This record gives sequence, C-alpha cells and structure tokens, in this order.
Amino acid sequence: MGKNLLILLAGVILFSGCASIPTKDIRTDAQASLKTNFSGYKTYAWLGAAAILNDPYGQWKTPSFDATLEVKYLIDRELRKRGMSESSTNPDLIVAFAGGVDMASLKLKVDPESKMTVLANVPQAGLLVVLVDRASGYVNWAAVATAELQKNPSTKTAKKRLDYAVTEMFKKLPK
Repeated sequence: MGKNLLILLAGVILFSGCASIPTKDIRTDAQASLKTNFSGYKTYAWLGAAAILNDPYGQWKTPSFDATLEVKYLIDRELRKRGMSESSTNPDLIVAFAGGVDMASLKLKVDPESKMTVLANVPQAGLLVVLVDRASGYVNWAAVATAELQKNPSTKTAKKRLDYAVTEMFKKLPK
C-alpha cells in the first residue's frame, strides 16, 4: 500500500464540522447479501487497498500519520469484535478498502452575504470497505463513508473522525 494510498486514505478522515470532534457530517451506508450468514465467518485475510486522488490544482496536503495503517487497524478491531481473526491460510473472507479524495468537487451552497444558492468548490472524501467470500468470490458486504474535507484538522481530530466512520460502517454489518 503505497504513499499515494496513504495520502488518499488520510483524505477520508479530514472531514469538516464544527464540534470538538465533529461527526455530524459523516455519512455511512452499507449493503449486505441477504443470503449470507455472517456469523459463519471466523477468519479473514487482507487483499489490499486502493486510492484515487483528483487534485488538479495541487491543494492536497499529506497528513502527519500513516492513514493506511490506521484504517487497517480500525477494520481489524471491528472484525475482531465480531469474533473473527486474521488468517493467511484458507480465510473465510477477503477484506479490501479504497479511499478517494476529490479536491475539485462542486456543490450548491448558500452564500452568507447574498443569501443566494451558488456553486462552490467543496472538496469531498470517501472510504469504501468490502468483504468478499473467499470460496465464492462474491462481495457479501460493502460499506461507504463520505464527507467534506476539513482544512488543517489536528491528528487527534482526524483519527477520531476516521474511527467514527469505520465504527458506523461496521454497525451496518449483519450479525
């Protein structure tokens, strides 16, 4: 998982908000196979991660921590809470994640001065987590978290927001 992935995954955690550790703007969604008995899964292995960055004007700044390792740690934690363990020999599930940042994203916003709705640059980030049944090769669960990027968040805020996003995603994994 290269340096570009680190940069992009960090973008996933740098969301905007206004509280000490803002989470109100983080949106999560998940879809699960209706035919899958998730309690039957006991082991997993990592497939890897991917990253996408759209930054035509070079605005993106690298975070001060390894976001790829942070995401992996949080996903490991959530899977272990469900009684699963990592295994390199015949795992039940394959885990993958992808992060993306779009620094050129546009959104309709209300201009505070004119009170009119205008098109504005609002950088966005997202994180996708996928669980694949190793035996069948089918995706049994996928979850996504999205939000607006925040300018210059502290490392503590960024990590707590990422923790919140991953936790909320895994709340949507059937038991």
